[in-house]
Amino acid sequence: MPRPVEQETVGNLLDRATRQLRQAGLDSPRLDARVLLGKAMQCDPSSLLPGSAKPVSSSQVARFATLIQGRLARRPVSHLTGHREFYGREFTVTPDVLDPRPDSECVVELALQQMESSAAPQVLDLGTGTGCLLLTLLAECPQAQGLGVDLSTAALAVAKANAIALKLQDRASFAQGEWLSGITERFDLIISNPPYIRSGDIRGLAPEVRCHEPHLALDGGQDGLTPYRILLPQLATHLKAEGVAILEHGQGQEVSIALLAEQSGLEIIATATDLGGINRGVALKSAPCVKKALGNDVGTP
Repeated sequence: MPRPVEQETVGNLLDRATRQLRQAGLDSPRLDARVLLGKAMQCDPSSLLPGSAKPVSSSQVARFATLIQGRLARRPVSHLTGHREFYGREFTVTPDVLDPRPDSECVVELALQQMESSAAPQVLDLGTGTGCLLLTLLAECPQAQGLGVDLSTAALAVAKANAIALKLQDRASFAQGEWLSGITERFDLIISNPPYIRSGDIRGLAPEVRCHEPHLALDGGQDGLTPYRILLPQLATHLKAEGVAILEHGQGQEVSIALLAEQSGLEIIATATDLGGINRGVALKSAPCVKKALGNDVGTP
């Protein structure tokens, strides 16, 4: 008689996949294996324990094998699962958008602090991508309304889908555009995570980023500051009287951004550091002399 085929178990699959990913030099092989097995089995990864004898169907094993091969090819886990958690919420992710990162959560915290004094803040998110910054702020501040702008129509489709999934479509609108071009309104808060990686550094990024994330959302020009030179001079004329702009930036760029802000008539009122203690965000307002020069225009809708 033919020998019966032993059914795969959660424990065996996790052990084998973890070894494969570790041998490939990936940073978090056990976590990646659990997340991808959860995707294959359509269950919470936290319920999949090492050593578990829980059986796994042949179709689930096949799906898991395909996912592991994708990870070995250095596709980001978020692209394989189709989502990424950010500030406690799940966002759809595709290769058309930058993967939301935990570092950006400190920028959200900074923005929320600045929004406390506004009863019904109007928010503008430039380079919205997944919409994670804008939609998180709207979810945390139920009276807020917002506009997300992106040059990529594919990215805007992802952001719109995330707004619907989070039931925020009535308070979030989206438009295609390049930074502040064509925008005439003023806002209580302008937030942005511009591309800030130096062009020459992109080739040294991890394959997950270099090969699978949109360079449009990564490349900040020769010194990583090209988007800030475009944005900063325009911010004062798009903020309401007490409006604030929050910008994320790269490691070591805070001094250059402070100089560009001063040249643009803006003053730094607060900063934010990420979980690694790295300066990651800056809050800006129009300097008093700029408000006076702009006169009655400042604060008009």
